[in-house]
Amino acid sequence: MLLFRMKFLQLLSRKSGGLEMLFQVHFCQKQVQYMCLATSTCLYSKKKKVNGYEQVDQEKYKNLVCSVTSYKTSAQTPETLFEEDNLLYGPANKRRSPVKNVETKTPKNWVPLINPNKRIPLLDSNSNLPLKIGLQKNKIPSVTSILQQTIPPQQALYLERWKQKMMLKLGKDGFAEYTKNLFLQGSLFHAALESIFLSEEMPTKGQEEDTAISGYLSSVQHVLKDISEVKALESAVRHETLQYLGLVDCVAKYRGQLCVIDWKTSEKSKPSLQNTFDNPLQVAAYIGAINHDVNYDFQVSCGLIVVAYKNGSPAHPHFMDPDLCSQYWNKWLLRLEEYMERN
Repeated sequence: MLLFRMKFLQLLSRKSGGLEMLFQVHFCQKQVQYMCLATSTCLYSKKKKVNGYEQVDQEKYKNLVCSVTSYKTSAQTPETLFEEDNLLYGPANKRRSPVKNVETKTPKNWVPLINPNKRIPLLDSNSNLPLKIGLQKNKIPSVTSILQQTIPPQQALYLERWKQKMMLKLGKDGFAEYTKNLFLQGSLFHAALESIFLSEEMPTKGQEEDTAISGYLSSVQHVLKDISEVKALESAVRHETLQYLGLVDCVAKYRGQLCVIDWKTSEKSKPSLQNTFDNPLQVAAYIGAINHDVNYDFQVSCGLIVVAYKNGSPAHPHFMDPDLCSQYWNKWLLRLEEYMERN
């Protein structure tokens, strides 16, 4: 009997909807317990997928959805973006994070750059020759040695890397010869400039070509035209209060401003003052020393660093006005204090 019912159900299942009609017409009229065997045409329920968007608060984001879908192209403005941010993330916290106060170091033993007690004669001295005071060796530290012994770690690392790179390229003996030639060229360049200022004549092309420093001299031609009234050349200076000394390259007027002038040679371009490392501190130290040295009957408030190039390209003159000189003067005082504490 069971086998017969099975064959009958299979026959009905071949016709579309046959099995479904059987249950609707015959079995649904009476409450009958039955067992149905599933076939390939039976409908069965699948687990409904959960849509994540149905869990979103539709009312909260209704305005945002309308604003996005109502325009074919974006019509957002900064104001609408702020409104959307407020809707999505809440109002912005307008309290600013506390700014840390950066403490600027001040020298403990501060001395003014300009000497208020120095008397300046009303008339210039009768001598037209620039001052040239010899540097005497004594126990007083020089500006150069102070800066070398207090060089910042980052700058020291940079110089050490450059040294190692050049030694790999030239070898130990080759690097020693290279530095010796650099020093010699610098000395010859300073001597040539001194000769130019004393004779007040510009070197001719023939004279430039006969020297090893022709490129440097060609490089500074446009700067020399703006220099006048030279007051000191290769002259020693000493700060009587702070007790340090140095050798100034030149004191003269540059475009009408009396300056301490420092001549530098370089094979690499140095278009900004920051490229000259500690040279501005050196100039500021010389300015302070001149203003507190009784051998000089004038005071200086400006500086000039001239970087000349071996290939003859135009030199870079870096002018330091009184404000800039004061800033570097304070930095120099800090380096001087550091040196004194170490020694």
